[in-house]
Amino acid sequence: MKKLGLLTILTILLLGSCNRGHINETEVDYDRMMVRIAEIEIVPEFRDDYVAILKEEAEASVRLEPGVICIYPMFQQDNPNQIRLLEIYASEEAYQSHLQSPHFIHYKTSTKHMVKSLQLVDMEALDPETMPALFLKLGE
Repeated sequence: MKKLGLLTILTILLLGSCNRGHINETEVDYDRMMVRIAEIEIVPEFRDDYVAILKEEAEASVRLEPGVICIYPMFQQDNPNQIRLLEIYASEEAYQSHLQSPHFIHYKTSTKHMVKSLQLVDMEALDPETMPALFLKLGE
């Protein structure tokens, strides 16, 4: 039952935090796409506040920024203060634009004291052409 509840929550977050329409309606240059994992450790007493601000930022980024394909927040099951974000941007330019957005600036400035550590890990998709099918499948 616990796994089913977590799966439901993760599915809802993914549907709300990944721009299914954008990747399927727009020609994506996979060679320019930027994929990153943000590894964040939160100060335990700020976890609830941090999560609330992060969820607002992720939703606004996907909804308002065409170049933000996905911001998918997760936490480790055995350590909920360990947050991971899957971030997918159409390009480096889309990412740089995202960093200047009002919702990202609000997130960054209001959570700075809540973050113990942050590491950004750039990734390379092994099969990016399958991504549109993944997002379509979530809408079924």
